[in-house]
Amino acid sequence: MLTTTNPATGVTNETDIALTTPAETAERAVSALSAFEQLRGSSREWRAGLLEALADGLEVQRAELVATANNETGLGEGRLNGELSRSQFQFRLFAEALREGSYLEATIDHAGETPLGVAPELRRMLLPIGPIAVFGSSNFPFAFSVVGGDTASALAAGNSVVIKAHSSHPLTSRLSFSALADAAAAYGAPTGILGIVYGTESGRVLVADPHIAAVGFTGSLGAGEALLGIISTRSNPIPFYGELSSLNPLIVTAAAAVERPTQIGEGLFGSFTLGAGQFCTKPGVAFVPRGASGDAILDDLRARTEAAGGMVLLNSRISASLGDIVGRITAEGGARVLAVGSQAGPGILAAPTLLEIDAADFTEATAEEAFGPVLVVARYDSLHEIFHAVDAMPGSLTATIHHGDHEPDVVRELADKLAPTVGRLVFNGFPTGVRVSWAQHHGGNWPSTNSQHTSVGVSAIRRFLRPIAFQDAPEAVLPEELREDFSAIPRRIDGVIVLPARSVTSENVIV
Repeated sequence: MLTTTNPATGVTNETDIALTTPAETAERAVSALSAFEQLRGSSREWRAGLLEALADGLEVQRAELVATANNETGLGEGRLNGELSRSQFQFRLFAEALREGSYLEATIDHAGETPLGVAPELRRMLLPIGPIAVFGSSNFPFAFSVVGGDTASALAAGNSVVIKAHSSHPLTSRLSFSALADAAAAYGAPTGILGIVYGTESGRVLVADPHIAAVGFTGSLGAGEALLGIISTRSNPIPFYGELSSLNPLIVTAAAAVERPTQIGEGLFGSFTLGAGQFCTKPGVAFVPRGASGDAILDDLRARTEAAGGMVLLNSRISASLGDIVGRITAEGGARVLAVGSQAGPGILAAPTLLEIDAADFTEATAEEAFGPVLVVARYDSLHEIFHAVDAMPGSLTATIHHGDHEPDVVRELADKLAPTVGRLVFNGFPTGVRVSWAQHHGGNWPSTNSQHTSVGVSAIRRFLRPIAFQDAPEAVLPEELREDFSAIPRRIDGVIVLPARSVTSENVIV
């Protein structure tokens, strides 16, 4: 049986959840395929209603879900209530996207004369791809786990989902799955539209299963690479959308340091310690200029770090790994320990830690992600030293530039250097806190596994769809969105965007 640990107390208890056997995992995949065959013919309106029903089902279980998750993560009821609301919002946002319809990229080119001669008729749109394997993450027990964005976007696309529960919160995963499954059944969804498996081996078996069409994964670099290795051995390799690691550099220009040192120090400390530094968007390295203004920022960070108490980590594996990584960053990466907070108290705790290095000495060994409340401050004299350090870094989800009011050339030069390496550029803000919206992009270069796609926002649905073109097809075989008289969604017809008579708009949420 699986165990569960409350990281705030360190107490471990047995559960009644058994590891899923390979045979059971295979059965889940087969059931998911059967559900997909029924789901792929469903209307956008039916799927929109399903997503709204799932959001409502989570609300019914809110109190128990939050209490259970708090006992398994120590994240606090306030944070967890907000995260559960984010998950509900994601389901509802995708419901609105389904009704709006532009995500289908419906396109019609009528037959006729062209500059290249007579051409056939072509009609193209996106279709669902099949059962999706979704891996829950440890740091977001709702928003990136069983009830998270990967599940919501895969279902919205018209696919079934098999979820690999994270071992750090098995009871939360089971209760979350039960809330979704009950709501789906009450709505009339096919059996097998949602499945769940437990245990590391079940995840390996699931990824290798020939019925699985794609994988959504948020987790460690090592685990992601292991799953990629399994995919490479399949007779039909499938897409793997992973978020595996991110350093998220933050740069403070000389002018910004002069104009607002206290605000930057306060905001930066709050950002790298938010959630005990267990955010994929945590700034892991901050470039601070030399001189009195930069010293002021560093002094502020040092004082806040030394005054901070121990912060709860999600599990003992994260704790052990964090200690090892800090050791490597200092011993091999050349960073110096500048300030350390307290680690006193029960549970699995980490002391907030501030490290320092000269930007000119920054190497690949310094650029290892420390998943926890750790920040490396790199002091610099010139932009050239920043560019040297950026060249030593892997890709990131974000990069942040804090700039002054009157230095457009500096900002442009920094943005030009950083933009090719990240998925989101932040200006005069902090990268933690990802807005769930139509314009969001939450992805990046390696160690994100596909820089063209996002795991947050409406565009996340694109990962689980594929294009198909119909040439000179009789109308009876066409999806309704490609039929001549259909006009309920935006379509590109003979190169021109044609809008429906009524548009759907949405509010957005920041979490």
